[in-house]
Amino acid sequence: MARRSRKDRRSTETVGGAIPSPHIQRSVPHFDVLDEAQLQQLDQQVDWLIENIGVAFRDDPVSLDIWRAAGVMPTGEHGDLIRADAQWIRELVAKAPSQFTQISRNPARNVTIGGNHQVFAPIYGAPFVRDLEKGRRYAAFDDYEKLLKLVYMHPNLHHGGLVICEPTDIPVSKRHLDMVYAQMTLSDKPHLGAITEKSRAQDSVDMVEIMFGADAMEEHVCIMANVNTNSPLLVDRVVSEAIQVYSSRGQAMVVTPFILTGAMGPVSTAASVAQAVAESMMCCAFAQLVRPGAPFVMGNFLSSMSLKSGAPTFGMPEPVLSNYVIGQMARRLGLPLRCGGSLTASKIEDAQAAYESADSMHSTMLAGSNYTLHAAGWLEGGLSTGFEKLIMDADRLGSYQKFLGQGLDLGPDAFARDAYEQVAPGGHFLGSDHTMRNYQTAFYEPKLSDSENVESWEEGGSKDMRKRAFERWNEMLKQYQPPALDAAKKEALTDYVARRKSELPDAWY
Repeated sequence: MARRSRKDRRSTETVGGAIPSPHIQRSVPHFDVLDEAQLQQLDQQVDWLIENIGVAFRDDPVSLDIWRAAGVMPTGEHGDLIRADAQWIRELVAKAPSQFTQISRNPARNVTIGGNHQVFAPIYGAPFVRDLEKGRRYAAFDDYEKLLKLVYMHPNLHHGGLVICEPTDIPVSKRHLDMVYAQMTLSDKPHLGAITEKSRAQDSVDMVEIMFGADAMEEHVCIMANVNTNSPLLVDRVVSEAIQVYSSRGQAMVVTPFILTGAMGPVSTAASVAQAVAESMMCCAFAQLVRPGAPFVMGNFLSSMSLKSGAPTFGMPEPVLSNYVIGQMARRLGLPLRCGGSLTASKIEDAQAAYESADSMHSTMLAGSNYTLHAAGWLEGGLSTGFEKLIMDADRLGSYQKFLGQGLDLGPDAFARDAYEQVAPGGHFLGSDHTMRNYQTAFYEPKLSDSENVESWEEGGSKDMRKRAFERWNEMLKQYQPPALDAAKKEALTDYVARRKSELPDAWY
């Protein structure tokens, strides 16, 4: 068999946005680490927290009125502590669907969240960006647009997220409008909406209604929103108001307790896992009080920390284990699961970043994370989005897609009986008919990895992976073409953004 050159192999890859990037439907089982008795112990702890400790819903009188209308009287020092019958909370949680589909303006990009489906989305929330040419810097909107284009073009990322980086050159009061508008015009993948203030959440929902129409929003999930509880055991106004805005319209909420074990949760993993589940369940129950059947995703972001410095650590055995455990508990509750992805505390794309990201991401894959935020691009504990890291991570996601989506092929051709009939003992299979039929798809080939001999590598400039990733994302941007968008919808969105910006004063915090 003729050996394809590196150039020939690279020429066959597709990076254009015209190729659909469907979500993964896994064909391998989940990795369950606990037995029934252990799960019951955790359930008992969750119920004890809900009934005896409670979760505070703070600074939002409307949310407390909603609980009162359901027969729950707030208590505690601030009059905002919600304790409730755990079985009733579980009955409310059961009203949320076990899976749903978020539609996109390109139907080929629709993603199913829940069940055996897994969706990869990029990093969220970093105020800084980094690349090989310009180094680390505060993110600007130009960086945001470039990163969004790369996410749109990469076939291994299924979802646009929202805050791929924080465009700090735009006032805080207005940047959500530019980000949502960019998601709708520069990409046709599904995305998230803003959550940091109630009016910003409402702007996101209003813009989605322009894109899809009120009838479609009534029947489908057109947008999701991701928000963190203020652990321990506190749901602040940002969370409760976001739930009211999105859930009241039948749109999906992702609520993720952000727990550094030892700080925002006890130092023991079991206690922090139970706390995370209790916080998520209370938010899901609240969403069902707002609108029964409102889609909800239970999030998990448990991180260990250095008890000497207080710095978060990633890829460690404790958060890896928490992914597996919460995966089991989410399926037990019938809720879709969200986990973190390629997480690292490293400042650049080095060996530390590779090890920590691989351990973090691999556990979310086996645990059954239905929606994986931060699947690509995360650096510096989430403070920085790496252009090279985004491409390197996304490249590796392709191997997870093949592993999860195909599993072990046991079809008639997989046993290669005709090849055994052709190849004599001590021979080789390189030129067999079976190999020739399957050589293009038999193995996953990472586009950025260099498996050539050292002479070929040196002839090509002795480039490491960071350099190859730098060249790749720059070449991708040269190839970018925006997806088609109905002119009337684009004009309506443009007008909406302009009107809202004229109504809002500039605010930088």
